[in-house]
Amino acid sequence: MSTVSIYRTEFLTFPTHGSIRRRKLQRLPLSPAVKMDSKSFERVKKEEPSIQLQTSPIPQLENPRPSNLRFDRLQPSDQELDQDHRLEFGRFVAREAVLDEEFWTAAWLRAETHWEDRPGERYVDNFKRQFAEQEFNAIKRRYSGQHGQTYTCVVTVRKEERNVKRTVLKSVVGTLDFSIRHLLHGESFPGEREKHMFCSISRTNLNKYVYVSNLCVAKSARRQSIASNMLYFVIESARSKGVEPVYVHVHRNNEPALELYEKIGFEMVEMANSQLLKQQMYLLCFKT
Repeated sequence: MSTVSIYRTEFLTFPTHGSIRRRKLQRLPLSPAVKMDSKSFERVKKEEPSIQLQTSPIPQLENPRPSNLRFDRLQPSDQELDQDHRLEFGRFVAREAVLDEEFWTAAWLRAETHWEDRPGERYVDNFKRQFAEQEFNAIKRRYSGQHGQTYTCVVTVRKEERNVKRTVLKSVVGTLDFSIRHLLHGESFPGEREKHMFCSISRTNLNKYVYVSNLCVAKSARRQSIASNMLYFVIESARSKGVEPVYVHVHRNNEPALELYEKIGFEMVEMANSQLLKQQMYLLCFKT
């Protein structure tokens, strides 16, 4: 049998004038005394609530990386790919991506570009991996031909060099997407009318257009005309398919991108679209 004592806590008080007076904890016995045998003490001990410390959550990947990706895979040679439609410039080649490893590298470049202005943010590497996973899966879905669109992922890779072997991860230095779409009924440019469930798509050759998105270049390969040549590749692809014009959205504060598109020949579409104004986006057009 034992007597259990408890502490009655008292808070520190801060007077408005003078020094701080500290009050000591007082040890008081229970009255009446509580007598407990060993069995009842064990029962009370089991009923004590456990205390769990809260920790900052670490972001987890929702979709695990595909297990069939080979990150040591060497970049295939031109003979192995056998692609007719390609654009060579300097030490690089712009062409359509064909390997899952190229899709993954393109997705990772986009993740790097998206987070490059926030390198010191906590868990940034986890966020980049999650972004890349989502973008890789999105690329694969777009190739399935959803919504009746023809989709192409373009990559810029380093040219072959004699006695030099590179992996796909080290070879891809730039990427963009372009898709062939149709205007909605009554539209003269994409986004002129707000989409809703009753909008119908005008599926005629006259209402086709090309839309460019996700253009980015590795930091180590910038200032080498990679972005402009990928856009030239898209324009030539549109011409070969008999589709015009080419559209792209650009943030109004992205001065380098605006200068790049203007240099190539894109022009701003004059419009008053409330949604674009809220997003501070410009719609640019290149007519082939």
